[in-house]
Amino acid sequence: KTTSGKKLFACNLVADTNMYTQSKYRSKLYRDFRSIPPGEWRSLVRYYEKHESGIRQLDFDEFFEMLVAYTNALFETGAYEKHQLMSDAVIEASIMNNIASLNGQDIYRQVLFKKAASCYHTSRLEQADHILRELLRIDPDDQDSLFFLKKCVRKLKPGLMRKSVAASVGLFLLSSLLVALEVLIVRNFYAEKAWLLELLRNLIFALGLVSLAGGAWLHHWQAARTVEDFVLQLRQRQAPKV
Repeated sequence: KTTSGKKLFACNLVADTNMYTQSKYRSKLYRDFRSIPPGEWRSLVRYYEKHESGIRQLDFDEFFEMLVAYTNALFETGAYEKHQLMSDAVIEASIMNNIASLNGQDIYRQVLFKKAASCYHTSRLEQADHILRELLRIDPDDQDSLFFLKKCVRKLKPGLMRKSVAASVGLFLLSSLLVALEVLIVRNFYAEKAWLLELLRNLIFALGLVSLAGGAWLHHWQAARTVEDFVLQLRQRQAPKV
């Protein structure tokens, strides 16, 4: 197809997301691809990679649908590095050909969200954070991106959680030391004071639990507050001015 022909087809594709009715004829590569049972992600990946050169020569509608399916299959099989690369290819193709949706799905947002998840799984937290914030700029009411961004922020800024864990460990070790002191010395030579040491070690152990639980709660709260403030600012900017 010519470039203008591809653009014309893409415009028709946006108006009608059912790609299967665009043409009466389908290539054998496409028919074989469609015969792969749903959920057979590894079979789909193997098929695409085996026939990639031929798939790239197909009409754009067939190629694009297979490209999207292959990219999704990479994500489902945990091939996150490959998935990130192919996500960029899908986004570029959708923008270049003005494709907003495929089979009723918002291509841009769906691919970006899964790319953020791939970045998260490969410890590219800054990139995942950036993608999710971009998705929220598009739609501040996107709850999936909202919850996922909170998770990223919690993992991206673990300073408070680390401090609370370190404090808890220190208190637990001190409590254990007091137990040893109580058993070896106090109960043998100062039995009348054993209750006081027991009370002290129990108090220190309880403080360790409070430090651990309180630090975790405060860490989650701070992450949630950071994201919610960000979303609130977005909504205020997008609100119509009176």
